[in-house]
Amino acid sequence: MLREIRARHLSIRTEQQYVYWIRWFIRHHRPRHPRDMGAAEVGAFLAMLANERHVSASTHNQALSALLFLYRAVLQQDLPWLDRIERPKRPRHLPVVLTVDEVAAALANLEGEHALLARLLYGTGMRIMEALRLRVKDVDFARLTIIVRSGKGNKDRALMLPQALVADLRAQLAYSRSLWTRDRADHRPGVEMPDALARKYPRASESWAWQWLFPQATLSRDPAPMRGGGIICSRSARGSA
Repeated sequence: MLREIRARHLSIRTEQQYVYWIRWFIRHHRPRHPRDMGAAEVGAFLAMLANERHVSASTHNQALSALLFLYRAVLQQDLPWLDRIERPKRPRHLPVVLTVDEVAAALANLEGEHALLARLLYGTGMRIMEALRLRVKDVDFARLTIIVRSGKGNKDRALMLPQALVADLRAQLAYSRSLWTRDRADHRPGVEMPDALARKYPRASESWAWQWLFPQATLSRDPAPMRGGGIICSRSARGSA
């Protein structure tokens, strides 16, 4: 299963979610194998989630997507009943838009990295995980540009860096560099690298350019041992551990 997930370059978050739901489905119908089950068992599992666990429509769809991946990609069974399973409709809500004064009040009550992150999200339109996974090399002060790598749809894009955030971002870089300098002095392993770049450039994970802009204060293990060998990373990006 993991081989099929990683062959499609799905994100670590998607991998974790698919593994979680597929394991739950198998345990729920144990000892039967998924090959011996069909629409009735998948429907019963999804009904249990909706009626007993009261999961939201988005969570329900997430579980269904994991089961579709199990049958189509892992078991290679493109069965007619797969397309007949209805996806729950998400309820429509009116968007909540804060006024300028409300945004200013919210930002005024934040401090340190949290304040910088909130202002960065508000000023650039980045998603929170995109901001948390920024590397040092992704911030270009000369051109006032931030490069988002592998964002939604696994696409890169360039964003304008607000002039008002330059000073705070430089201070954040100084903090990140202090952790990086300490890690290098202590001969700790480098940060996580995307795809196969760790093999192509073995020392790049220890370079300053690839350091996280918002690193964790503590060490953590690679969340996917088969991807990174299970080594302890010097620093994970905030929100990734």
